[in-house]
Amino acid sequence: MPPSPPLRERTAGPAAPPDAVPLDPPVADAGRQRPERAALLRRIGLRVLALAVLLGLWQTVTALQLWSPVLVPSPAAVWQALLETSGTHDGVRGYQGHTLVEHLGISLRRILIGAGAGVAAGLVLGVLMGTLPWVRVVLEPAVAFLRTLPPLAYFSLLIIWFGIDEAPKLWLLAIAAMPPVAVATASAVASAPTALVEAARAIGARRRQVVTSVVLPSALPEILVGVRLAFGIAYSSVVAAETVNGLPGIGGLIRDAQRYNQSDTVVLGLFAIGVSGLLIDAALRLLSDRLAPWRGHT
Repeated sequence: MPPSPPLRERTAGPAAPPDAVPLDPPVADAGRQRPERAALLRRIGLRVLALAVLLGLWQTVTALQLWSPVLVPSPAAVWQALLETSGTHDGVRGYQGHTLVEHLGISLRRILIGAGAGVAAGLVLGVLMGTLPWVRVVLEPAVAFLRTLPPLAYFSLLIIWFGIDEAPKLWLLAIAAMPPVAVATASAVASAPTALVEAARAIGARRRQVVTSVVLPSALPEILVGVRLAFGIAYSSVVAAETVNGLPGIGGLIRDAQRYNQSDTVVLGLFAIGVSGLLIDAALRLLSDRLAPWRGHT
């Protein structure tokens, strides 16, 4: 009787045929990407459909003439306002000598400078409040106080201090953008993983190294959320910032058109703010995903 084969040989599965070709990784990736692409197309389709329904309802309401066109302008009137403010018509360039894109660009520049300064100040205050308890005790009430104030509440005081030029507008946007970043940063820094901090200290890291190499990277996702909130608040405050001497600027355009009951131009300015705000938020969300790809996976 021949000896039985070893256990490993008996339990081993059938050998792969010599001409077997493993699945190509790109093919497998393409197979996984198809459902994701289909889901993305469905989301885009639903959003386009929702937008079409809203436009249809808007057109229906204006066609029934339930309200005066001064109160509720039609989509065609807003479209005509877009054409008139985007070029030169009857010898008049745009609105008050500037096109819609130029008004929007000047407002975006103010937001970038003002909100950028507020974000930088909020980061510094947040790190200090999160790492030094006595600083948090001193500054937290002031930051919370500023966070609860509406921008128009202190804009008049800024005008008294800095005049009616660019300075009060930039200060308003900076003050509006600073508190959410400071609060988010302080909370994220204070809740940094204790085990990682102690491990860094155990290998001889100094306080500055612990903050820059351990605390800030772990707090980065929450900090970026605070930055998104800050720019959103600053953008919503731009109309208030441009109520005084705001031309050129998208908020000044809306304010000036409101004085003359040009509701189609007012609605156009609101659409310009809303669409550009969505684009800015999408860009900040993309930047957040690039800078903190581990968010949601820890």
